[in-house]
Amino acid sequence: MKHHDSVAQAQVKMAKAAKLLAQWKLPVTPINYAIAYEYICEKNTPLITKIDQHLFTYGRLDNFLFEQLYREYVLGQNNLRDEMFDEVKQLTADLSETCQTSTQQSSQLLSTLDNNVATLQSGNDAETEQALANLTQTVEQLREQQRALIEKLTASEQNAKNLYQEFNAARREIYLDPVTKLFNHKALNKHFDAWLTDSPDRQIAALVVSVDEFNRFSDKFGSLIGDVILSKIANKVSNYVGESGLPVRTGNEEFLILLPDVEMGIAGEIAEKIRQGVERIRFISSKSGIRLPQMTISLGVSEFQQRETLQSLINRTKKALSDAQRQGQNQVSMLSA
Repeated sequence: MKHHDSVAQAQVKMAKAAKLLAQWKLPVTPINYAIAYEYICEKNTPLITKIDQHLFTYGRLDNFLFEQLYREYVLGQNNLRDEMFDEVKQLTADLSETCQTSTQQSSQLLSTLDNNVATLQSGNDAETEQALANLTQTVEQLREQQRALIEKLTASEQNAKNLYQEFNAARREIYLDPVTKLFNHKALNKHFDAWLTDSPDRQIAALVVSVDEFNRFSDKFGSLIGDVILSKIANKVSNYVGESGLPVRTGNEEFLILLPDVEMGIAGEIAEKIRQGVERIRFISSKSGIRLPQMTISLGVSEFQQRETLQSLINRTKKALSDAQRQGQNQVSMLSA
């Protein structure tokens, strides 16, 4: 066993883990059980700290949080994999540069030889003619070698590009939430830091989307149906955001959308379109044909302030969301600077 427990010790911890999940009001799924067992063992300090912080802040835990914790603190999906992809990217870039350099050097050498041939052609001496013939033959041989080299380098460069594309596809999986296919926290931090590095004064609008009464819906119809509903709502959100924004799943039924170079008023209009678009979705069970309840969302909108942290921006936007929920479900609330 991972923690080198005896059978008796493991049985005691298993019972404690099951009891802890009941206390947290979470089902005993394999992932939830693994997290609870890690918590009981008291050795995975980063995981325990994350759980305690989440409980202190929100007062409850959910399956979405445990899936994130499982990937990051149990499976070990961390920065090492991200660094590996960066190294592969650099390797393919170096190979591409080597291909271009080799081609340029070969071309320069051939040009030099061609110039010497032109100079020798001006003499009439027999030895000069023989040297010219040898030199011409050498030039042709070198030209053939260059053609073969270019073909090999071209093939290698294409293989490198294919490899880079495959690694990019795998890398995207690290940054995507498996249920909604929206970005995750890792992608959120990476994009936000890149935006501010590129332009510290960049204007960024933020939207927080919360699916109304989702926990009650999921309890009634099951987590699998709940995941399907979240996926469809996330797809609608992505359609309205397009390539210009960054839609992120930040909670069990919560999404964050960052819109760089978008004014507050425009962000409010986008939020309202998303709200109306989700409201028009009709959910029907493919197996039973039963029409599921209409889903609605509430949204909060704010904008990034200079020298503000990402967490501060998220917290202010969530405050706007709370204002919308106090006004009543299916609302958009905008928080001015």
